[in-house]
Amino acid sequence: MVVKAEYIWIDGAEPTSKLRSKTKVMPDKDEISDISELPLWGFDGSSTNQAAGEDSDCVLKPVAFYNDPIRGWPHILVMTEVMTPRDMQPHSTNNRAACAEMAAKHKIEECIFGIEQEYTFFDGIKPLGWPDNGFPAPQFGYYCGVGADEVYGREIVELHLDACIDAGLAISGINAEVMPAQWEFQIGPVAAPEVADQIWIARWLLYRIAEDYGVSATLAAKPVKGDWNGAGAHTNFSTKAMREDGGMEHITAACEKLGTRAMEHVKNYGADIEDRLTGAHETQSWDQFSYGVSDRGASIRIPWQVSIDGKGYLEDRRPNANCDPYLVCKLMIETICDL
Repeated sequence: MVVKAEYIWIDGAEPTSKLRSKTKVMPDKDEISDISELPLWGFDGSSTNQAAGEDSDCVLKPVAFYNDPIRGWPHILVMTEVMTPRDMQPHSTNNRAACAEMAAKHKIEECIFGIEQEYTFFDGIKPLGWPDNGFPAPQFGYYCGVGADEVYGREIVELHLDACIDAGLAISGINAEVMPAQWEFQIGPVAAPEVADQIWIARWLLYRIAEDYGVSATLAAKPVKGDWNGAGAHTNFSTKAMREDGGMEHITAACEKLGTRAMEHVKNYGADIEDRLTGAHETQSWDQFSYGVSDRGASIRIPWQVSIDGKGYLEDRRPNANCDPYLVCKLMIETICDL
């Protein structure tokens, strides 16, 4: 038997990192059952903005693996983090290591996340299904819509959902979003850094499946200028204390803490965030902070049912679709649990 292991990593592209991957053929393997069976591997960091040409080697360290739903069993998708070759320390572009360290520091808090990943399908230079000239009808019927005149790209979305399930990801739902050709999938509830591992793997699967249709999926924060919704990665968060009786007090305290570091979060929540967080289209302005029950125009929304139950979770509505989820999770744990 042969196992094909697709090693996936995050590059050093700026201002938004991209996914890269390559295949390691592992002969004389029936299957991989433990992460320890996966070797370190190298790549040319000078081609990914992660090293200079005269000292170009970087190291891929496997951190998680999943069933490969495209090639099928026994092949796997391997999430890796980038390390420096001489001392095997996290590369400067490696945000996973700091996220894992922060999560371990506050393990007793039992922090869990649910991330809502929005994205937009493009056919060449225009959103999928949009007319070659002009615009589709204004936003209204597209959100959770049905019918060829309302949604575009459903076949790809359904294949992606099945692929995420087959890979073993904790995908909890999908829906068409407010702008036509815009969709969302949700991963969680999962602890960090695993939730971010799964978001990156789900992104890779989305790009790979859309590739077969000649369609691209963009995480741009404001893919179309004007009176159209941007694309976010709303991040739901709770601690054990928030989920227990009396949790509302802890949720409110967490919102207050997030307000004390609002600009630091915004600065690290994805490129072009000012174009998306304008105060319109279900957002608070990037330079203001607010929280409220059932308020989709606030920085932090406390769901209505959470207010009724007096416990649960909060939703940070500020992260962009193009955010690094490792960085978002790390900052949320740090701000809420460290302060």
